[in-house]
Amino acid sequence: MKNYETVFILNPALSEEQVEKSVDKYEKYLKSNGAKIISKEIWGLKKLAYTIENKNSGFYNLIEYTAPAELVSSIELDFTRDETVMRYLTVTLDKHAIAWAEKRRNRSTKKAS
Repeated sequence: MKNYETVFILNPALSEEQVEKSVDKYEKYLKSNGAKIISKEIWGLKKLAYTIENKNSGFYNLIEYTAPAELVSSIELDFTRDETVMRYLTVTLDKHAIAWAEKRRNRSTKKAS
């Protein structure tokens, strides 16, 4: 199993509750298919660099997990079918990226405290 990081942007017309439900839905999907969630971050509503579907902002979300390779293609298919997901990107993390992600998590935990 490899480490992956998926960032996806949800439609800005959604409420905060709907955003959390969508993130939880994908988190449960990953867990039920054998993935181990390392971290989940809801970055909130952010301005887009360019318009997507005539929208200038979106809810950014990040999920870091370990999973079998075939699970990534199936969750990306779900992202494609979901009308609330405007964009998504999944990357495989190498050992340097894993170390950097851990530093980022520790840094954000210190800020929250």
